[in-house]
Amino acid sequence: MESNKVIHVHLIFEKKDFYFGSISAIFEALDANIIGMTKNTLLHAGLAEGSPVCTRRALIKQSHIIRSKSKGRK
Repeated sequence: MESNKVIHVHLIFEKKDFYFGSISAIFEALDANIIGMTKNTLLHAGLAEGSPVCTRRALIKQSHIIRSKSKGRK
């Protein structure tokens, strides 16, 4: 089963938004200094839908993608 979650990273000072499928993907694309938090800290921060994580440099939110049903999907 594929995951429908998405993690939104908003970089405050750069005024840029990025969307990722996992926490690991965030740190493959962005440096911990840019986010203001290490991967291990974010993994233990309790990131969940409706519970954003804020640092001095970024706002990180988790949500779900809403998709329409297609004939080939179960």
